[in-house]
Amino acid sequence: MVREWDPRTASSAEVASLLDTLNAVLTVDLPQDPPWQGHSVREYLSEVMPGERRISWVAQGDPAPDGTPGPIVGHVHVLLLGGIGVLEVVVHPAARRRGLGRELVRVAARRVWDEGFQSIGVEVVGDTPAVGFYESLGFTRDYVETRSVLDLRTVDWPALTEMAAGVDAGYRVEFWPGGPPDELLEPYARAKAEVREVDDGELRPSSYDPERLRDSLDTLHRRGMKPYIVLAVHEQTGEVAGLTEVVVPAQHPTRADQYDTIVVREHRGHGIDRAIKARMLLELRSAEPDLAEVQTWNAQANEAMLKVNAELGYRPDRDWCEYGVDVAELVHRLDSHR
Repeated sequence: MVREWDPRTASSAEVASLLDTLNAVLTVDLPQDPPWQGHSVREYLSEVMPGERRISWVAQGDPAPDGTPGPIVGHVHVLLLGGIGVLEVVVHPAARRRGLGRELVRVAARRVWDEGFQSIGVEVVGDTPAVGFYESLGFTRDYVETRSVLDLRTVDWPALTEMAAGVDAGYRVEFWPGGPPDELLEPYARAKAEVREVDDGELRPSSYDPERLRDSLDTLHRRGMKPYIVLAVHEQTGEVAGLTEVVVPAQHPTRADQYDTIVVREHRGHGIDRAIKARMLLELRSAEPDLAEVQTWNAQANEAMLKVNAELGYRPDRDWCEYGVDVAELVHRLDSHR
């Protein structure tokens, strides 16, 4: 049975059942990834940025003989933002190959269509059954990154300390756990709004402004995700010349997620990228003693960042792909095969 589901009002037993399914999927598809823990899972699934909406459905197995509701064996949510619906589907390995995944996608796609959105996007992890599944539904690959993972047990900390001190004179590097103070939000936003070279080598503007940055940091905290920010500040002007962001989720606190790393174009060539990322790792070592790994995503075209990551000790793990599809085509395909 597939039904719409609100994690904010769901029972603790349902949230725990979904967590069991998430970890069963990880065990089969991503066995090297740390299991999810029960901290702030409800908040992770429900909190969104202003102007965004998240809609969820679950599939439950058969009830027990005593009438106890069956376990959650499938889950889909769609995040509606801008002109796109971003999909995420999980199906318990024991419930796969029965059409459940297609039904979850159909229900979500129909809602996206009814809401007036034109396209659906989804992140698909390479070398997992999800690749063939989404391609069979007509999704096409738009973008590919490689995930790399840094095992903190392998870090050469003295060498890292030297890298952190390697920024040229005229810049100071600052660490801001939880997010920068209000007086730095505007220069921070200007740095993020730079036209920046992203991992596929194309130029894309960042959409952040000071208010959106504040909302983003607040949303991370509400979702149980602790942000850490390192900024390189140009001492003469007070401008943010570079930044790097890492988030430690309460749901898997032993592995952190690297977010943006940006060096403003006019300040490149001063060792900022290597210094700020090294400083971040040094600070995390003290701030998050249980942290074991950091994961980041890059495209092979971004040679400069790949070089920095390799020097820091990151090792490529697997491809991470973005797929997309026209909503109308997807709804028609799924409805016609019911």
